[in-house]
Amino acid sequence: MTSLSTAAAARATVYGYPRQGQNRELKKAIEGYWKGRVTAAALRETAAELRRANWQQLTEAGIHEVPTGDFSYYDHVLDTSVMVGAIPARHRAAVEADSLDGYFAMARGTQDVAPLEMTKWFDTNYHYLVPELGPDTVFTADSSKQVAELKEAIALGHTARPVLVGPVTYLLLAKPAPGVAADFEPITLLDRLLPVYAEVLSDLRAAGAEWVQLDEPALVQDRTRADLNAAARAYRDLGGLDDRPKLLVASYFDRLGEALPVLAKAPVDGLALDFTEAAAANLDDLAAVGGLPGKRLVAGVVNGRNIWINDFEKSLSTLGTLLGLAGQVDVAASCSLLHVPLDSSAERDIDPQIARWLAFARQKTAEIVALARGLAQGTDTIAAELAANRADLTSRAGSAITRDPAVRARAAAVTDADGRRSQPYAERAAAQRAHLGLPLLPTTTIGSFPQTTELRTARSDLRAGRIDTAGYEGRIEAEIREVISFQEKTGIDVLVHGEPERNDMVQYFAEQLTGYLATEHGWVQSYGTRYVRPPILAGDISRPEPMSIRWTSYAQSLTDRPVKGMLTGPVTMLAWSFVRDDQPLGDTARQVALALRDEVNDLEAAGSSVIQVDEPALRETLPLRAADHGVYLAWATEAFRLATSGVRPDTQIHTHMCYAEFGDIVQAIDDLDADVISLEAARSHMQVARELAAHGYPREAGPGVYDIHSPRVPSTDEAAALLRKGLEAIPAERLWVNPDCGLKTRGWAETKASLEHLVAAAHEVRAELRTEAS
Repeated sequence: MTSLSTAAAARATVYGYPRQGQNRELKKAIEGYWKGRVTAAALRETAAELRRANWQQLTEAGIHEVPTGDFSYYDHVLDTSVMVGAIPARHRAAVEADSLDGYFAMARGTQDVAPLEMTKWFDTNYHYLVPELGPDTVFTADSSKQVAELKEAIALGHTARPVLVGPVTYLLLAKPAPGVAADFEPITLLDRLLPVYAEVLSDLRAAGAEWVQLDEPALVQDRTRADLNAAARAYRDLGGLDDRPKLLVASYFDRLGEALPVLAKAPVDGLALDFTEAAAANLDDLAAVGGLPGKRLVAGVVNGRNIWINDFEKSLSTLGTLLGLAGQVDVAASCSLLHVPLDSSAERDIDPQIARWLAFARQKTAEIVALARGLAQGTDTIAAELAANRADLTSRAGSAITRDPAVRARAAAVTDADGRRSQPYAERAAAQRAHLGLPLLPTTTIGSFPQTTELRTARSDLRAGRIDTAGYEGRIEAEIREVISFQEKTGIDVLVHGEPERNDMVQYFAEQLTGYLATEHGWVQSYGTRYVRPPILAGDISRPEPMSIRWTSYAQSLTDRPVKGMLTGPVTMLAWSFVRDDQPLGDTARQVALALRDEVNDLEAAGSSVIQVDEPALRETLPLRAADHGVYLAWATEAFRLATSGVRPDTQIHTHMCYAEFGDIVQAIDDLDADVISLEAARSHMQVARELAAHGYPREAGPGVYDIHSPRVPSTDEAAALLRKGLEAIPAERLWVNPDCGLKTRGWAETKASLEHLVAAAHEVRAELRTEAS
């Protein structure tokens, strides 16, 4: 293929870009504002400078149309709630008093007012703030943020396209507000919401927008006929407006399926579709509906969620096919580049051979520009890029780094028996109760304790050579002693060592497993100001030596109470990493599970009677289409059981999950065959406890009574009230008392107070149960 000149006007664009800055300047400014060290004006100036830098980088790279409105202080769904005036009643006074402080109050809560619920953005590790709506919700337009950022970009000389969460997705992501009937469906508010979107679109048109992007990723999920009718009505009405910008309706993360003909027929001006492996069916489906004659198609051929280089020849073949299916074909990533780190060229410690295989946001931008140029001007104009890309792909495919015959032989030899405990749960539970001797409503925490400045400094000093290994280990031992002492004094029943040695629950283990590599600057937003550095899974996985025995054993030596061994499960090790795209995920999960099985068995041999293998990503990684669930859940649950089934019956296996919708995977949770599961429940008011009860879940569970993603300290009465609500669904003999999640991000003062209240609540409710029994 040497010429695609029929696409002479092909343009390069992106849907969104990393927000944080090269050195996480946004995180530092926001947290400084929360602590009173940074003024609101200084925070806004930092944000404006980051936006300017992003737009400048994109334009200089050759992007023809930059996104605006994708930037956020905390979350773009929360920004949408502000845009449409959906402010919960409990936060209205704060928002009216100070819009910025009120915004952060909705995100984080205050001591007196609970925040919005937080959950995962589709099947990513990004978290959004869930809109709270009810039949009395009144929407009002506030386009000030969106208009201001568009004007900023235009004033700087950029061609800009505002990006909004679409009205259908916004309502489908929402939940009934507290006090509203659980069966209320927010999508019924569509006719009330559409005039507000119409007003925002008019404001953006007046401010200079030629195009506006409306993101509708909820339409790639299985949708009811009523949902599809709502989408048809939404875009009939918005597309029929007299004074509006051109509308680009965007979808990503999967195929549009039955929603594609609905949007193809709508009176909008363009569609943006995902054409990566996850959504390959979009190509055939688009052809089946007759394409988009006379309309714009933005083709997401560069994977916006993973960090491997694009296959240029494959993408150009897809783009060539699409030329006959739309009036205009432009090139983009499959989704916002929010989900990948900023720049791989900043990584100095990655093997140069592997570095050639990596593409972060800036590199993906270059790929998009090259593909757009090849599409518009012919492949001869990108001959050098094509040759380099072909060589890099060949290098990776043939590299010994990616394959370990011993690992593959061990994985191939696994049998069904390897994934089963030696005794059924009822017999194990009796053995564990006799062995552990725990009280009714036992208390525990999820694993991590606050990561103090001193701990982070110690790790930095060790890397820089300012302290030696002995000095570092002495600091870790001191922290563990403090954590164990506090838990004993507080009266917690099953202790943790606090994980002071761990930088991150995935990265810590990845750095000790073959096949993984870590980045220095590969930060990705998880929620708010919480950024993580997902490790890169480049080759076959094995465990050269024990990873957690040293510190777990030291903690256990300090107390007679059980100390949990703490590991991250195989699915989460994959979900919170950038995974291989050259073999099935199930194969990689089995390799990780076998490495973790060795660690679990070693923990037991070292004296751990309770071992927690966290799988917070089990629900997060669930495919968006129900037809794909079975295959995923089969290998995901098999991997967990493979990691945990080699222990004695009296060793208690825990797992933990947080911040996702668990109702549709309760059977899979059951299939894990863990003895105890702890789950997020505080913000959702014990919803998961009710879901477990409805399923008939037979094992022990700890629905959280302390929301750790907020700085507020729950009172004893509040924790006790949640605990009593949990008892309505789960019998006391199977109910644990714990926070929602780990305490790494919290400060020591709030942690101590909250856990003291949690233990007091458990004692209070235990006493009530004893009184009732007598």
